[in-house]
Amino acid sequence: MIIYKNLVLLGSSHISIESIKEIKTYLDKNKPSIIALELDKNRYMALVSKDPRSSSIQIIRELGFGAFVINKIGQKIERELGKLVGVTPGSEMLAAINIANEKNIPLALIDQDIRLTLKRLSKKLTLKEKLRFVVDIFLSLFPSKNKIKIDLRKVPSQELIKEMILKIEERYPTIYKVLIEERNKTMSSNLLRISKDIKGEIFVIIGAGHLDGLIDQLKKVGY
Repeated sequence: MIIYKNLVLLGSSHISIESIKEIKTYLDKNKPSIIALELDKNRYMALVSKDPRSSSIQIIRELGFGAFVINKIGQKIERELGKLVGVTPGSEMLAAINIANEKNIPLALIDQDIRLTLKRLSKKLTLKEKLRFVVDIFLSLFPSKNKIKIDLRKVPSQELIKEMILKIEERYPTIYKVLIEERNKTMSSNLLRISKDIKGEIFVIIGAGHLDGLIDQLKKVGY
């Protein structure tokens, strides 16, 4: 956790048991004025809905098949990794939502609209990056001494996360820009807007890969 002014920022992993425990432990001892989540309205509804298929149909109708495929690939990877540790992707967000409802703590959804993110990614992703993605998937099937071993039950260290983000920025600049940089800008702007009405503590739960970049953006917008 990082404290920045009146923000308490938790960098989570969407399939980490450790993240769920950290959220429960913190909210058991503290009652922030509001909980800000790395979610938008559509992802929030998909998370709490009993019929997640509706979000897929909506994506195809509004954004096209390319965005649908990108979304499904991301979901598939998260589900398969989640199975390895017995955690459903997004469980840490759901835990925060449930506790917020129990304690009557307001929620703020600060992420960029998933439809906009997918639309931009499907349009901006270059052929070179697509081919690199296929090659990297293929190479990942073979043993390598250079592979990084990660305990999926825990959130990776910030040093490891920084290293991984630098590699993404170098190898997949579009993915870095759309999935990380642009969303950090959106989330920092939303937190600045929320802070004007909230004088107390804001508990911010975001993916660990956004943590340092978000704080940098907060400083840039004058938070």
